[in-house]
Amino acid sequence: MLLIGQVTALSGVPIRTIRYYESFGLIESSGRTEGGFRQFSFDVLKRLSFIKRAQSLGLSLQEISEILQVYDGGKPACDEIQHKLQDKISDIDYQIEQLLTLRGELQELVSEWHSVSTKPEDRICPIIQQD
Repeated sequence: MLLIGQVTALSGVPIRTIRYYESFGLIESSGRTEGGFRQFSFDVLKRLSFIKRAQSLGLSLQEISEILQVYDGGKPACDEIQHKLQDKISDIDYQIEQLLTLRGELQELVSEWHSVSTKPEDRICPIIQQD
């Protein structure tokens, strides 16, 4: 059994984060010592490693929780992960499209920029405050 400080040292995950993951249901302690310290099995290290990797791929804690529920239910989680990653790819493609549209609008504004020599009374910047 590992104490929470040992889990932190071995996983690199801060104690606060481990407590949060536990409260969120992503990991669970195996109990507590007589002094009230959380104890974890060595399996928590594998789980924390998975959580960190899934987060680095853009999965939210809610999505990770759903994946872990499938895994904890005794089923392989790879299909669930594949679906979530495909959804992430679609989200990224949409964000890229939106950013490219915004980039085009900004480039158009900047390329057609005309210096305003006097301070307009009714607008902060008439170039971006077009009617």
